[in-house]
Amino acid sequence: MEIKRLEAHQLFQEERFTKKVLFQADGTIIFTLNFMPGQQLPVHRHPGSQVYVLVVQGGGTMIVDGVETEVRQGDCVRCGGEESFAFANTGQEPATLYVNLNSIPDERFAWEI
Repeated sequence: MEIKRLEAHQLFQEERFTKKVLFQADGTIIFTLNFMPGQQLPVHRHPGSQVYVLVVQGGGTMIVDGVETEVRQGDCVRCGGEESFAFANTGQEPATLYVNLNSIPDERFAWEI
């Protein structure tokens, strides 16, 4: 088992948003993205993955395949890796996103519970 404190990964910089990796293993990476007001993550994709985002602090505008949606603390979002994704802190306070990026397993080895 490994434990890390979330607040240790909430680093804000005036110059640009920050990315702080918490865990990375077996095709999965978990990290925070930290934004000051006005900072944004450019549009991008993660082919072959699933993206899960929890808004830990603050909020802003999430853009998925060109559709803008306001998100705030406590919102959970799932995006397919083929969808284009972006985020902008449109609020007045810092924002932190907790991101879990997973590879899609080979269905031949999937099992049901």
